[in-house]
Amino acid sequence: MTDNTTPFAATDLPDVVKRYLTAHNEHDVKAASAALTPDATVVDDGRTYEGIPAIERWLDRAVSEYTYTTTFLGAEQDGPDRCTVTQRLEGNFPGGIVDLRYRFTLDRGLISHLIIAP
Repeated sequence: MTDNTTPFAATDLPDVVKRYLTAHNEHDVKAASAALTPDATVVDDGRTYEGIPAIERWLDRAVSEYTYTTTFLGAEQDGPDRCTVTQRLEGNFPGGIVDLRYRFTLDRGLISHLIIAP
């Protein structure tokens, strides 16, 4: 099987992905949702959120439920419109530490699909 991914640095991430991650880490729900297409889908913790209103409710809950810090571990380009970012979260959630993969799909300069999973 051929690996078609290309590793790259945080500085080389697509601008919209950098904006989303920065906004999410700063608990700025409006700025994070501005990086999404109107019909975007987010899958996190086995649940699917479709459209900006549902995603904003999820973001609001996600950034207020626990206190945590994130550390960038790496990124890969999975195709011309896809990339995966791996971050370590450390905080007061069950387990206290987890490495998560954020799988982004882009559409016309915005995020149309995001899957977050270990």
